Amino acid sequence: MNQDKGSRKHAIEPSRPMKPLYWTRIQLHSKRDSNASLVWEKIEEPSIDYHEFEELFSKTAVKERKKPISDTITKTKAKQVVKLLSNKRSQAVGILMSSLHLDMKDIQHAVVNLDNSVVDLETLQALYENRAQSDELEKIEKHGKSSKEKENAKSLDKPEQFLYELSLIPNFSERVFCILFQSTFSETICSIHRKLELLQKLCETLKSGSGVMQVLGLVLAFGNYMNGGNRTRGQADGFGLDILPKLKDVKSSDNSRSLLSYIVSYYLRNFDEDAGKEQCIFPLPEPQDLFQASQMKFEDFQKDLRKLKKDLRACETEAGKVYQVSLEEHIQPFKDSMEQFINQAKIDQENEEKSLTEAHKSFLETAAYFCMKPKMGEKEVSPHAFFSIWHEFSSDFKDLWKKENKLILQEKVKEAEEVCRQKKGKSLYNIKPRHDSGIKAKISMKI
Repeated sequence: MNQDKGSRKHAIEPSRPMKPLYWTRIQLHSKRDSNASLVWEKIEEPSIDYHEFEELFSKTAVKERKKPISDTITKTKAKQVVKLLSNKRSQAVGILMSSLHLDMKDIQHAVVNLDNSVVDLETLQALYENRAQSDELEKIEKHGKSSKEKENAKSLDKPEQFLYELSLIPNFSERVFCILFQSTFSETICSIHRKLELLQKLCETLKSGSGVMQVLGLVLAFGNYMNGGNRTRGQADGFGLDILPKLKDVKSSDNSRSLLSYIVSYYLRNFDEDAGKEQCIFPLPEPQDLFQASQMKFEDFQKDLRKLKKDLRACETEAGKVYQVSLEEHIQPFKDSMEQFINQAKIDQENEEKSLTEAHKSFLETAAYFCMKPKMGEKEVSPHAFFSIWHEFSSDFKDLWKKENKLILQEKVKEAEEVCRQKKGKSLYNIKPRHDSGIKAKISMKI
């Protein structure tokens, strides 16, 4: 280590560049004008292991921001450029190129090695949609062959060059189709599975949930009481579900509350031991679940599964092309990954087709269980017709259920406060028996 002239400290040379600390340096020279002592004369630097310090405070290597892929393609003068694409197509490819801060080798690595850490699926989707079509590629390759025969041949414009380089990636189109379908299949099959699972769960809850049964029992009891003596409406064993959303519109005599609010209050105060507590459980299916079910269509599920099956066959065909023509160095990990995916996808596809059949059957049984019939012109009851009724009823019920729970909690708090006041009042007026302490009392105690 060197020692600067006029400095008391040896120069330090870290093993790697460090972050700067922007302080104002003070140096103590051997010759000073003032005789006053300074704290820095007394302070000694301890011996330190700088290894960890360097790890923490060394300069981090600045990642090189890659240029847009359009900048990596050699630029030529406008007069020497050959444009083979239409203006609209050329512009679309040009915009894509400007948005991609990648090298062509990054794209090839992602496609060949199934690695989307640098090139994500969204980018692959854009590349696939903008890839060269067969007629475009034919023109580009034809120009390339003719250019070799000429000395001063004009260069291709950037979009054409980009599409040509993209086509050089081994089986780009087939590979990317399979990669994108793998992602789409997983998302779609999971979505179908979740929806069918929810529908099955709702059907089971509506058919056998204890809370649902108690609420419907109350509606039936109060309805029969209200219709007492009426030959057409009284003495009912059940009722059409379409009355449920209308309960909130039936008002009391003084117009102060609705029939639904009374039923909610009665249920909480007579059937729910946890009313007014945090652990109080809502007795009906959640409104958001019922709404989601009301938007389902069995024909949409069937359509989605048919499309998945068709695309799965296409994926198997495209993957087969890659296996046949790929060089040995490019066949893996694509082959193993795709074979595993396709085999599992076939199983998942069949399972969801079975689940759809079971869910459809379960739903129709549930609709029939509640005596619901299809509307005029419809072959069967639709999820929308059935679950929309339950969604509206559950939403209204829950709003009132929350308010009533809050009211019950307030009542319990007031009761507890009243009990406390009464206990305090008794303790204030509690008169203890008086014990005589005079001479007579002492003499009588001795006797």
